[in-house]
Amino acid sequence: MPAGSASSSLVSLPQAFARPIRQRIAAEVAAIFNDRARGEQPVVPRPDGLFGPRAVAWRVHGDVTSMMVGGIAGLMLQMLHPAVLAGVWDHSNFRADMLGRLRRTARFIALTTYGGRAEAEAVLARIRGIHEQVRGTLPNGRPYAANDPSLLAWVHVTEATSFLAGWIRYAEPRMPGADQDRYFAEMARIAEALGADPIPRSRAEAQRLLQAMRPQLRYDARTAEVARILFNQKAPSLAAEPLQALTMQAGIDLLPAWAQRMHGMESPFGARPLVRAGTLGIARTLRWAFDRSAG
Repeated sequence: MPAGSASSSLVSLPQAFARPIRQRIAAEVAAIFNDRARGEQPVVPRPDGLFGPRAVAWRVHGDVTSMMVGGIAGLMLQMLHPAVLAGVWDHSNFRADMLGRLRRTARFIALTTYGGRAEAEAVLARIRGIHEQVRGTLPNGRPYAANDPSLLAWVHVTEATSFLAGWIRYAEPRMPGADQDRYFAEMARIAEALGADPIPRSRAEAQRLLQAMRPQLRYDARTAEVARILFNQKAPSLAAEPLQALTMQAGIDLLPAWAQRMHGMESPFGARPLVRAGTLGIARTLRWAFDRSAG
């Protein structure tokens, strides 16, 4: 985890009290992202993967809070495309296991970013195999397939832009433009491996792709149902409830204004500072909890 400034109350705690609190927080968060029933453990960063420690992706994807917020925003963007939504609607158990779906996405990102090359290539091959099986018919009679390059491009660009937006808002507001472009160039490797086309390799290309896809987007009863389930899912623990509630609101706030309007979830202007300040507080606390140099 990238180190961040913790709140003064946490910093001032004696080490004897701070250490168990840090460990408890870290354990609670690790349980959200790793399915203990399946024996999953946090991914250990390895330098021999697809990117390596110098990659911008290592920096961006290492921050828990901004990734959670970006993940929510990315999912809300993705579900506005009828064919992408149909794949989820027809071929997943999201109604009973929305947390599992979010957890699997997070693990895919972790393995492809931090895992060794063999781990990353194995999970990419598994996802390609799943996509080959996901196909069907939209309510209007048009066929769809998850391995359609344009649909893969939409999923990719919504995730990449949302993760980066979350990082900039809650971790690195002055991130250089060159690093932002590098992030898209790095993430293009994942998109290529999955068969996406077109693939944005810079901020400008990503924004052009988002705009080009907007005429295909829709908000209907299916979209509303998936969003309802997303926002009403039960937190994995009582301790995680405040974190989940705030990151959901921060995810809405991170959406482009046009996407907020489509979802009917425009953030009241007066509420934005409270949501952002609260989320920033959580981000600082989680960085403190995961900072191994803190003792």
